[in-house]
Amino acid sequence: MAPPPICIAALYRFTPFADPQALRAPLLALCLKHDIRGTLLLAREGLNGTIAGTEQGIDAILAHLRSLPGCATLEWKRSWSETMPFNRMKVRLKREIVTMGQPDIDPLAGVGRYVPAAEWNALISDPDTILIDTRNDYEVAVGTFRGAIDPDIRSFREFPAWFRARRAALEAEGRKPRIAMFCTGGIRCEKSTAFALSEGIEDVCHLQGGILKYLEEIPQTESLWEGECFVFDQRVTVGHGLEPGAYALCHACRRPVSADDKTSELFIDGVQCPACASERTDAQRARYAARQDQEERARARGTHHIGQQDPHR
Repeated sequence: MAPPPICIAALYRFTPFADPQALRAPLLALCLKHDIRGTLLLAREGLNGTIAGTEQGIDAILAHLRSLPGCATLEWKRSWSETMPFNRMKVRLKREIVTMGQPDIDPLAGVGRYVPAAEWNALISDPDTILIDTRNDYEVAVGTFRGAIDPDIRSFREFPAWFRARRAALEAEGRKPRIAMFCTGGIRCEKSTAFALSEGIEDVCHLQGGILKYLEEIPQTESLWEGECFVFDQRVTVGHGLEPGAYALCHACRRPVSADDKTSELFIDGVQCPACASERTDAQRARYAARQDQEERARARGTHHIGQQDPHR
């Protein structure tokens, strides 16, 4: 059976770029030429992003990326979709390709030990392993590994402070921890494990390829994953085998919306969800409602509303 028509590539690479701005225009032009959509981030520390298009188009972009300094062995994770999960193409310049706010942390200088998906279950089933989910609170709420610690953070910038406080608690218990970390595709763990090493933790490891690789390779009957995995595109979540999940996306706050959330009196499609109802002003809600109306009119005409937001952040 032929795969669905849209190939989705999630990728990152830590490598020093002397002039990331010079890389932007040629990369964007090539993406537009092949009708590739999504977001790619460029910074002095490397590149990160998720893009989608035909398999031939994705292959052309990957060939270009591998020609960049230090990117010859660029790895990426592939999944498929019946529909295009992005609305447009963006190539952005950033200070960091994943923002931790710790300028002295350099994953190229050393990260935790990589653990393949096939070995992950044994590691996290060991009672001496402390398992930490490095993702944001709304991602953890959708799904996580059985027994994982939830830092309850709203952004990755909060992780260092949480980790330091948690480490103090572990040391007070007299434990010398073996720490295992995981995230969606692996990029946050490059920094979180490098940070843990810089804090003096000696035994640190992380899931190679992230949750997406685990869900791709490990059968559901053998899995220790519970729930679904949030992804930063219009699929919103995926499950085992990287099949599309059951969640929708709140177009106001970009958080996942469950079937139960949609039954709440606080849910207004395109305007707010229970998680963000108290976070928005009347002016914002009016703007979201106008946008939602424009999108519905465009769908009724069978056209695409050009102002529709791209959920990738």
